[in-house]
Amino acid sequence: MMAEVLIGKISDYFAKIGVAAFTVIDDELRKGDRVHFVGHTTDFTQKINSMQSERETIELAKIGIGVGIKVKERVREGDKVYKVIE
Repeated sequence: MMAEVLIGKISDYFAKIGVAAFTVIDDELRKGDRVHFVGHTTDFTQKINSMQSERETIELAKIGIGVGIKVKERVREGDKVYKVIE
């Protein structure tokens, strides 16, 4: 079992483009990090291949930054987002 840090909660999900939106609340998130989405019916891990903030592609998001990341499965509002510490 790898360590995980709660990094945000899903605030929005855009089904047509498969993008999850949330605000980083702890640590920082960078492209290439592995994240774990957990919710009532959600439980999957994936690597961040692309991340955007204010419609700009970014490599790093610090606390307080709202991000959108492409997700491979559906997420729901309120789902928790954990950064996997490898």
